[in-house]
Amino acid sequence: MLVYAASGQALSDAHGRALACGLDIAVYIEDMFKTGHDADNRAAVRAVTAGEMTLVGLAVYGPKNAVDKIFKGIPLHP
Repeated sequence: MLVYAASGQALSDAHGRALACGLDIAVYIEDMFKTGHDADNRAAVRAVTAGEMTLVGLAVYGPKNAVDKIFKGIPLHP
């Protein structure tokens, strides 16, 4: 697992690239921090469109070379 440090826009761009590549993703949005459990987290994500999400985290699963391309230019978290 690698952890990157990115702005909201960089996360949004990486999210778009991951979707375009058909990779498995999990999003973490700001609204999830206002909920108390998994069911509410899922409801918070369903309540907004991809363009409306305030991304604070993104998990991407797939072949290493594909995932590397998704995060190209985004630095690793110190």
